[in-house]
Amino acid sequence: MDTANVNLLDILLVEDNPGDVRLTQEALKENKLHNNLHVARNGVEAMAFLRQEGEYAGAPRPGLVLLDLNLPRKDGREVLAEIKDDETLRRIPVVVLTTSQAEEDILKTYDLHANCYITKPVDLDQFIKVIQSIKDFWLAIVKLPE
Repeated sequence: MDTANVNLLDILLVEDNPGDVRLTQEALKENKLHNNLHVARNGVEAMAFLRQEGEYAGAPRPGLVLLDLNLPRKDGREVLAEIKDDETLRRIPVVVLTTSQAEEDILKTYDLHANCYITKPVDLDQFIKVIQSIKDFWLAIVKLPE
């Protein structure tokens, strides 16, 4: 597998839990993907980053968004709806990465055009495997738009 371009992709992690941010950073580091991770701690910050507004005017356009559902200020469902309704953002794949296993959340996020829904494992080794799967599929196999 060619991983030369894998590390060049910017990833936006939208996550308010500092423990989950650290867990994701560790899992990405374990998979050699930590250099291009950007973190938004709430939905309003995520949309400002994606729209390159205010302090994020020079932010890179991420090639992948990892989105938690339960966020302050603007929840993940609202963020997902805004991304998929925005002509300039809708092509960015959004992976919902959340603790919720509720069927209602799964259906709602797919109705809002999430690209996939993953329930976060609490165990670090399992989480590293999930991130490895995301890397292998979204960053190495799938052809993403430039």
